[in-house]
Amino acid sequence: MRRELDMFFSSFPTVAEGFQLKTWRGGPQAGQPKLPPAAKTLLERGLMRLDTTARIPRLFFTDAGLDDLRAMMADPRLANREKFAHIRQELGLSG
Repeated sequence: MRRELDMFFSSFPTVAEGFQLKTWRGGPQAGQPKLPPAAKTLLERGLMRLDTTARIPRLFFTDAGLDDLRAMMADPRLANREKFAHIRQELGLSG
């Protein structure tokens, strides 16, 4: 998750935009989103939801997931305050 929230090609992602997923190109799962193991567990725990209505499927945080993300970003042992300042600001965490 921290990798997804870090700078990407000199731009910062936002939590509101969600995480873009790749899709299967062939086989029995063609057109379905590829879910990494971490994403599967977040979905199973109800911390994220899968949106397949757009052309590119995305994962979005649920309310419970946003609460857990806030707790993670508030703990300097789990998330560097300077590196993730853009996420902390979006989540309304001060300092």
